[in-house]
Amino acid sequence: MNKGLLALAFGTLGLGITEFVMMGILTDVATNFNIDINTAGNLISAYALGVCFGAPILILARKNPLKHILLALVSIMVVGNIAATFAPNYETLLIARFFSGLPHGAYFGVGSIVASSLAPEGKKSLAVAIMIAGMTVANLIGVPLGTLLSLHFSWRIIFFFVAIWGIWVFYSIWKWLPHVNSLPDTGIKGQFAFLKSPAPWLLILATMVGNGSIFCWYSYVTPLFTNVAGFSASSMTYIMILAGLGMVIGNLISGRLSDIYTPRKVALCVQGMVVFILIGLFLFVSQPWIAVILLFLSTSALFALSSPQQILLIKFSKGGELLGAASVQIAFNLGNALGAYLGGTSIGLGYSYEYTALFGIPLALIGFLALTTFRKHYAGTKS
Repeated sequence: MNKGLLALAFGTLGLGITEFVMMGILTDVATNFNIDINTAGNLISAYALGVCFGAPILILARKNPLKHILLALVSIMVVGNIAATFAPNYETLLIARFFSGLPHGAYFGVGSIVASSLAPEGKKSLAVAIMIAGMTVANLIGVPLGTLLSLHFSWRIIFFFVAIWGIWVFYSIWKWLPHVNSLPDTGIKGQFAFLKSPAPWLLILATMVGNGSIFCWYSYVTPLFTNVAGFSASSMTYIMILAGLGMVIGNLISGRLSDIYTPRKVALCVQGMVVFILIGLFLFVSQPWIAVILLFLSTSALFALSSPQQILLIKFSKGGELLGAASVQIAFNLGNALGAYLGGTSIGLGYSYEYTALFGIPLALIGFLALTTFRKHYAGTKS
């Protein structure tokens, strides 16, 4: 494997653990700070909002070599996780989570462009999927490990581990990634020119509501599976491993299929599947074996959408590729925040945990409609 792609994947691994581990340790953090689960859900939203604020900073850094931008972003990741490790109270952790999210979208935006440049024609979607694979491995190994460490020791350990890992990421990018020049500077105005077309807006909308539909329930996977599906708290480590395996498989298969067919077709088919998965979760999550199958399919779909959406946004953001590529992560994390909020709202209204999936169905349908509209109006493209 290309060492440069591997270095990029190391970075998404650290970012993936930072973002997703909160789902597995949410109950422990809530207990530690003596807050309810609904309030603790804001720690998920805070990271997502950090992503949204951080990604546009790329416009200011557009004249710098892409490798230098990546190194700066990894440094922020390290500082943010150190702050989370030693946060003395809920409010401080909330701020640390926001700061930790700042480099996320920007890293994925720059990384996806670099990954595409390292790959030959016909394998660009797969190259982006390999970069994203770090995040899926984070869910396969890092998040379950964090859940286990939180159960037996402290949730703080996992953030300290990510800070140390970030130092290795910095070294690997510095050592293995070749020099990549900055993109042609189209000026501040030129960076936003691509947004005059409906295409990127349809893709941003589809990404936001599509991912948000899954996060409605996945943000509360631990209380849902322990209180409704009947799993023990100790079994959540293995359940999170299965969720991570779904992400790994969904991401890599999607990347390959996007090169064989088109990213547009793959994204549309997967988004259609999400609607039926959420219906199944609402109706049958109380059946443990069905719940596990639907968990696997849901997380597979979550990351099967990632690489095609990333490639499509880059293609439809000429002149503003940095912002376009980062827009996927802005949309993804807005969806993350929206999903966590809506799921928490259903709980706050007194509904049972399976209603978190029900609240996600309208979002999934909107995402499918957006991609259908995109396909209708841009069917002539090779994407």
